[in-house]
Formats: sequence, C-alpha cells, structure tokens
Amino acid sequence: MPALALMFNAFVWGVSWFPFRQVASFGLHPLWTTCLVYLVIAAAMGLLRRHAWKGFVAFPMLAALGLAAGFTNVGFNWAVTQGDVVRVVLLFYLMPLWSVLLAWLLLGERPTGGSLVRVALALAGVVVVLKAPGTDWPVPSSLPDWLGVAAGFGFAVTNIVLRRLRHAPGESRALAMFWGCTVVAGVAALIGTAFGGIQSPLLASSGWLGWAAVLGTGFIIANVCLQYGAPKLAASVTSVIMLSEVLFASVSSVALGAATMDARILIGGALIVLGAVWAAFARTPTPRDDRVSAST
Repeated sequence: MPALALMFNAFVWGVSWFPFRQVASFGLHPLWTTCLVYLVIAAAMGLLRRHAWKGFVAFPMLAALGLAAGFTNVGFNWAVTQGDVVRVVLLFYLMPLWSVLLAWLLLGERPTGGSLVRVALALAGVVVVLKAPGTDWPVPSSLPDWLGVAAGFGFAVTNIVLRRLRHAPGESRALAMFWGCTVVAGVAALIGTAFGGIQSPLLASSGWLGWAAVLGTGFIIANVCLQYGAPKLAASVTSVIMLSEVLFASVSSVALGAATMDARILIGGALIVLGAVWAAFARTPTPRDDRVSAST
C-alpha cells in the first residue's frame, strides 16, 4: 500500500499537464491556475490546521522553503502546459547535477567520485535530448525547456532546504510550501498581466472551474498519499518510485499528442533517469520524517 500510494502521487504529477492544458484552453494562464488552486488549498489548511502556523516562529527558514517550492511549481506547471511534456519532465529531473552542486555550496558536502559520474550521466543525457537535428548547440531552445531546467533547480533547492528543516513540524512545512506556491505564482501572474504578457483571469470563460477543481482534488489526494507512503519506505525506494512520474508523463503525453518520442529522446532520457536512480540509492541517509514532498 505505501508503494501504491507513492505511485498514485507520481501519477497525479505525471498527468497534471492535461488538466492544466484544459484550463488554459478556457483562457486562464497556468500561472493564474497555480495561484488560485493553491490559494484554496493553503487557505483551507491554514484554517483547519491553525497550529501549523506556530512552526513559522520557531523555523524562519520555512519562508525559504515556500519560495523554493513556489518557484518549482511555477516553472513546472507553466512548462508542461506549453512545451513538449517529455522534454520538460526529463529536464526537470536533472536532480543529480543540481543536488551535487547545491549540497557542495550550501551544505559543505564535497562531491564523491560516484556523484561526479552521476553528474556526467545527467549531462550526457541532456546533450542527447537537446542536440536535435538542425541545432548548433545542446542548450534549451524554447521557454518551456528553460522553465523545465529552472523548475528542476528549484526542486533541488527545495530538497536541500527540507534537509535543513528536518526538525520542523511536517504540517508547518506543508503549509509553507502551499502558501509559497500561491504567493510566487500570484506575483508572477500579476507582473505578467500588468505588462500584457498574460491574459487577465477576468477574461477567461467559466469552463476552467471544473478542471481546476480536478487539479486541486488531485493535488490534495496526492499529498495525502505521499504523507502516508513516504515515512513507511526507505528514502531510496521512495525516490525511485517517484521517478515513475517520467513514465506516466511520457505515456500520457505521447498518446495524446503532447510530445514526441524517438530514439534520441529514449537514449537521453535513459541516461538522465539512470543518474537519478543511482543518486537515490547513493543518497546520504537522513531522517525519514523530513521527506515532505518537494512535488507538493
């Protein structure tokens, strides 16, 4: 049951691109969608779990956690709504690269030989994915690509901050992440709308409400499944199961015409996933209770 619960969490995030695109078809930008969905969730949790606010006094770094989680969600949700879903998800999972660099800079953990090999695997996979025929350099070529990379970086920062906040109450961490997603997405959406780059939510047709409700319900159930499953399994097993998000995203997006799959993507994706799986089993053990999902 714990493994199935985690797989459901990965499934929700792997197919979340579809309801996001349905909402966008009614004229609501993914930044506004992210803000409004998380606003409802964060407000409800803040009212039902008032004691969770006390953690912010004892652990001021929860604000940094919220910002990192918000940055992650904004980048990922925006990217999968507009770009090739498989490319975005693969670029998002550049965890071995970002985790090694951030752990070195922020935690003082010097990279080992194995970690450097994992970085090389991830970089090789990125080169294969991005060096499409007709391109001069293997670099992100579109806004969704850049957003996918940035979201992956934010995901790594979120995990690093979670390690520093291992002693903070789990509900306080979750509340910080929900509100962080609301605030970061809201600020980005307001700026984009003010400068004319994003359509005002007032101009969207009402049909988006149903799909937004589906997203919000899915996120809540997925988080409950994560909180149930993650503490009952080893961190390495949890990390590998969560990588099934790549499978769910790939199958669903290719089947529905939101992505393309060829030998180059398969080879590059295999290298990136191999590096991530290796990193999961090589990760330094940490207390299980600090595994509040960065994918919340």
